[in-house]
Amino acid sequence: MAPSAMNRWITSLSEAQPVPYWLEDPGKPHAEPALTGTETCDLLVVGGGYSGLWTALNAKERDPQRDVVLLEGREVGWAASGRNGGFCAASLTHGLPNGLARWPDEIHTLEELGARNLDEIEKAVARHSLDCEFERTGEIDVATETYQARELRDWHRQMQDRGLADGVDFLDADEVREQVDSPTFQAGLWDRGGVAMLHPAKLAWGLKRACLQLGVRVYEHTPALDLKPYGAGMAVRTPYGSVRARQVALGTNIFPNLVRRVRSYTVPVYDYALMTEPLTADQLASIGWHNRQGLGDSANQFHYFRLSADNRILWGGYDAVHHYGGRVRSEYDDRPETYAKLAGHFFTCFPQLEGVRFTHAWGGAIDTCSRFSAFFGTAHQGKVAYAAGYTGLGVGATRFGADVMLDLLSGEETERTRLEMVRKKPLPFPPEPFAWTGIALTKWSLARADAHGGRRNLWLRAMDKLGLGFDS
Repeated sequence: MAPSAMNRWITSLSEAQPVPYWLEDPGKPHAEPALTGTETCDLLVVGGGYSGLWTALNAKERDPQRDVVLLEGREVGWAASGRNGGFCAASLTHGLPNGLARWPDEIHTLEELGARNLDEIEKAVARHSLDCEFERTGEIDVATETYQARELRDWHRQMQDRGLADGVDFLDADEVREQVDSPTFQAGLWDRGGVAMLHPAKLAWGLKRACLQLGVRVYEHTPALDLKPYGAGMAVRTPYGSVRARQVALGTNIFPNLVRRVRSYTVPVYDYALMTEPLTADQLASIGWHNRQGLGDSANQFHYFRLSADNRILWGGYDAVHHYGGRVRSEYDDRPETYAKLAGHFFTCFPQLEGVRFTHAWGGAIDTCSRFSAFFGTAHQGKVAYAAGYTGLGVGATRFGADVMLDLLSGEETERTRLEMVRKKPLPFPPEPFAWTGIALTKWSLARADAHGGRRNLWLRAMDKLGLGFDS
């Protein structure tokens, strides 16, 4: 990479604001007041991201008489739910390959439940008039190396053999570049109906409004400090009061779980993204993208990218940064060295867009677990349920997780609770320094595999056999 080109690309970041583009929307609602005093309810939901919001909404839709309270430590949608890429996927398993590797006997059921879940999200968007820029355009997984193109073709054949390729088309180099024109694209898999694009913060804000309209009492700027049994139910202490509830659903994800034994199952990783200025008609024409699909490349250290409603390009991913000890700090949200790297990758992918400026650059923590997809459980004799570990693919899967938590709290066996995915947990992460060392070695190995034709070294092969990993 020539220094002059790098300098030009870094210049594209000179006016980028270090804040999530989505959260600057002028339609952002006012926060609800903090809880003061004592509340009682049937169901207390902790967490005002997608996981908690879908739980509260679905609980009220199942039983309109159910008394539901939701607590959010800051403001609804401020964390991962408001700053992600806005890819709402049907997959419940962090992609079909991961699901097939872990639950081959259940994969058809998991795929069917995931498709049904995405349909239900689309219906909820219409039913509650959620103005979240929902576009069911699908997603293309693109190959940028010859070996990746070969692997995509082979994978599509495997999908066909297993009856899992419905609505998924293989695109050769010419076909994928007819959809989106990048000189780096060599092939693609287009999942036509299994992914929707949306405005992530507007979805969170719309779900909050829908919850309020159904009678959920929402308290913001109200962190849950601890969880203890209280009589026949549970009690949660907050800075200015407390909530006594018959049942509790925990949707706190990367933030410390109130059930302490759950904490070792997740680690925080920091993900980063850029947003361009709106493209002109000529700029948009130079890359095509008429069908507005989401895109992601096939490397281990991958990028995800998409068009916003006003034709900006969101470009994110690649670096996945884990800090020693699993620390989550606001200063980690801004990482200029990653922004510079992402800018260089962007203009390598789309050289015809050189001169475009980035208006926003941001990052933040997401939770991951050793199987890359959500896990579930109960505590306190079934009075508390939790879901966590979505690993960055929670825009859609959190609604399914909400239903799982409600099923678990009901005590009734359902199609969801019978799943091995729901009944069994991933392996926990080891304590430090072993967690950090293992993650660092895995990241190094993944980067090395990308640079050597996808060949996985002894460490990665061992991790594969153990069902462990660290997703970039």
